[in-house]
Amino acid sequence: MAEDPFDRDHAPVPGRPEPLAPGLIAVTAANPGPMTFTGTRTYLLGDREAAVIDPGPLDPAHQAAVAAAAGGRATAILVTHGHRDHSEGARALQEILQVPILGFGPAERSPAMAALAASGAIGGGEGVDAGFVPDRRLADGEEVGGAGWRLSAVHTPGHLGDHLSFAWEGGLFSGDTVMGWATTLISPPDGDLGAFLASLRRLRARGERRYFPGHGKPVKDAHAMIDWQIAHRAGREAQIRAALARGPADAPSLVAQVYPGLDPALRGAAGRNVLAHLIDLVERGAVGAEGGVAAGATYHLL
Repeated sequence: MAEDPFDRDHAPVPGRPEPLAPGLIAVTAANPGPMTFTGTRTYLLGDREAAVIDPGPLDPAHQAAVAAAAGGRATAILVTHGHRDHSEGARALQEILQVPILGFGPAERSPAMAALAASGAIGGGEGVDAGFVPDRRLADGEEVGGAGWRLSAVHTPGHLGDHLSFAWEGGLFSGDTVMGWATTLISPPDGDLGAFLASLRRLRARGERRYFPGHGKPVKDAHAMIDWQIAHRAGREAQIRAALARGPADAPSLVAQVYPGLDPALRGAAGRNVLAHLIDLVERGAVGAEGGVAAGATYHLL
């Protein structure tokens, strides 16, 4: 595969407001890790009134830092998606700011993913904030605003069914759909690879070029990053097909073949991504699963 374009030179100070653009600052939570990089980024948009985008994990120190950065001008809390590192701090922050929480709402699954979830055969659910329900549900294309800011909600499912990105005149808040430090985890049944690729293509067709992701630095050329990510997924599929051409295999053995030298801490996430590809290939009639789709099933080319 082509060399990745990621920029991992990022060392924010947790809790310290970081100016990014006129009227935009970020506050990074102290939750770094293999899936969160340097920590979840909470954005404050607006000089006179402010939107707070992604309140982050349930961490009193982080909520206090965000409230201090807002300085009494916050008018809404917006949530990109219901993963705990993005949404779990919403109610605690609301208690301080006394403003409504806006988001897409509880995640919805496709009929195929709903059936797989009901079967209990594929696991999943990592990091999902099952109790997250916004005060106001935002529809795709709906606009919200305040004095000095306006955002348009863009439904971008794939990483999670309720994922929203928020477009504004200076760029787009992309949550976990497009990041500049890593590819996005797709973990079925809440993650859906087909929906994710459709979301990438939808964002690619839009005009915004600078993205502000849920983790890491701003993405300066988002279209180039999206092109690479789509090509990367196509390359990963080709690797999985090539491995299955050598003989039937389960997800763990495919991880060993397509992720040589992988950090052991990332094997679980890699296994979920491989499973997402396998489910997508099964849905498209290219691959079969012995005994039906399951996390531990053996898969073969058709």
